[in-house]
Amino acid sequence: MADVKLQDVRKRYGSSEVIHGVSLELKHREFVVFVGPSGCGKSTLLRMVAGLEQISGGEIFIGGRRVNDMPPGERGVAMVFQSYALYPHMTAAENMAFGLRNIGTPRAEIADRVATAAKTLQIEPLLERRPAAMSGGQRQRVAIGRAIVRRPEVFLFDEPLSNLDAALRVQMRVELVQLHQRLDATSIYVTHDQVEAMTMADRIVVFRDGRIEQVGTPLELYRTPANTFVAGFIGAPKMNLLEARVVAAGPGRVAVALPGGSVEVMANGSALTAGVPVTFGVRPEHLRPTTGEGVFRGQVRAIERLGRETLLHVTGVDGSTFIATDVGDSPVHIGDTVTLAIEPGSGRLFGGDGAALPPAAVNAA
Repeated sequence: MADVKLQDVRKRYGSSEVIHGVSLELKHREFVVFVGPSGCGKSTLLRMVAGLEQISGGEIFIGGRRVNDMPPGERGVAMVFQSYALYPHMTAAENMAFGLRNIGTPRAEIADRVATAAKTLQIEPLLERRPAAMSGGQRQRVAIGRAIVRRPEVFLFDEPLSNLDAALRVQMRVELVQLHQRLDATSIYVTHDQVEAMTMADRIVVFRDGRIEQVGTPLELYRTPANTFVAGFIGAPKMNLLEARVVAAGPGRVAVALPGGSVEVMANGSALTAGVPVTFGVRPEHLRPTTGEGVFRGQVRAIERLGRETLLHVTGVDGSTFIATDVGDSPVHIGDTVTLAIEPGSGRLFGGDGAALPPAAVNAA
C-alpha cells in the first residue's frame, strides 16, 4: 500500500525555518496536489519526501516504512522534474532505461519495462530519437516514462508542465490524470497553477509560508474556503473580497454594510458586534448586472469576452474593484456604469482574523 504520512515535518536552513511542522496523510492511489504561491515551500516538501532534501524534524512514512534515513533509491518513489533532465546524447529508450541499468536490472526486463511504458505513453515511435529531435511534450512524456519503468509506489511531480505551451498543458493534464488511473501508485503533484490543481486533484493541499492553510477536494476548497487566503487563491478568476462592517449580528444571521448597499448573511455571528470590520466574499459568477435593484454600482474598466461568458472588471464608487460575470454576448462596454446584484445563497463572510464564519449563505438585502 503506497500511503504517505508526514508527521510534524520541518525544514530549516540555518536559523531560518521554511517548513513549519507539516502533518498530512495521503491514501493509496490518491492524486494529491500541493499548490501555493512561489516560495511557499511546496517543492521543498516534495524533495524531502523524495529524499533529495534532509528533514530537520518530524517523520516521513511511505507504505508504512519510516524513510527519514533511507536514500532516494530505496524509498519506492520516482520524480518528474520541471526540467526534463534528459541526457542529450541518449535516445528516448536509453534515457528511460538508464536508472534500471544502474541498479543491475536484467537486460530483458529493462527492454520489457521500456516497451510497456512507451506503449502506455504512446511514444513507441520516439524510442530511437534523441531529445533534440523531440518536441517539449514528447520530451516530457519520455521523462514520465523514465519514472514509470521504475514501478514506484509514489510518483512525485514537480511542476512538470510549466515549460509547455497553453494548449499542450491542457492536453498533458488530461493524459497525466488518465495515466494515474491506470497505475497502482500514489501521486503527489506540485504546482503554483490553481487551475491545474482544480482539474487534476482528488485532494488539494494549499500552502502559504511553509504551512498548510487548507486540505480538501477541489469543490470543497472552492465552495467553502477556510480563510481569505484560500478564497483569493483558489478560483479563476478569484473570489471578490470586499471590506464590510457588521450592522447587526446574532447566532444565525449577520447583517453587513458594503460600500454600495447591504447583505444579510446566514452565519454564526455570536462573537460579532455592530461596527466590527469583516470581509465579504463573492465569486464572480454570483455577481451579475441587473436592471433592478442591486448591491454594487460602478464603472466598467475592462472586459474579457470568453465566448460562453463575459467577465466585467468594475470599479465601485469607493474605489474598490471586483469582477462580475455577464452573458457571452453582453451588451456592456468599457466605461458603462452597471448595477450588480448578488445571487441569493452565494458568498462567504470572513472575520477580522481572515477565517471563514460558517455557514455562509448570503442573500441580497
